[in-house]
Amino acid sequence: MRERIDFEDVAIGDQVAPLAKGPLTTPHLMRWSAAMENWHKIHYDKPFAMEHDKLPGLLINGSLKQQFIAQLLKDWAGRAGWVWQIKFQFRAMNIVGETLSIWAIVKGKREAADYGLIDLDVGIRNEKGVESTPGSAVVALPYRGRAPVPYPFVPPAA
Repeated sequence: MRERIDFEDVAIGDQVAPLAKGPLTTPHLMRWSAAMENWHKIHYDKPFAMEHDKLPGLLINGSLKQQFIAQLLKDWAGRAGWVWQIKFQFRAMNIVGETLSIWAIVKGKREAADYGLIDLDVGIRNEKGVESTPGSAVVALPYRGRAPVPYPFVPPAA
């Protein structure tokens, strides 16, 4: 995790260093399913997934993909920043064996009283470049020379 990035260090168009996950395996999905208590067979029973549900393979859990996006943003914001909002859509399936690249690009910057807000486009692509999980996020970063973003986080006034 980055120790600190300040609002002034970020420019529109900056790309966050991507986070690679995979190739994801059945044990990865099984452990995540156990942690989330999600026992749907499409995440661990390949014959069921392919024969019964007619899927191309075992599906990577949506909640796991969600966590990957949060991890990328949290690691980028560092201990002084705060991941405030994440929105995304599941538009394509990801299956066991794929390697995922979680990405973010800075689309805007806004100043608030105690910290700055960074607007980002986010998403997940597989190794073939297929985008499965497009979305957006807002991360609060401290101003240079000022205190970290307050914890607990208090959203800026509208």
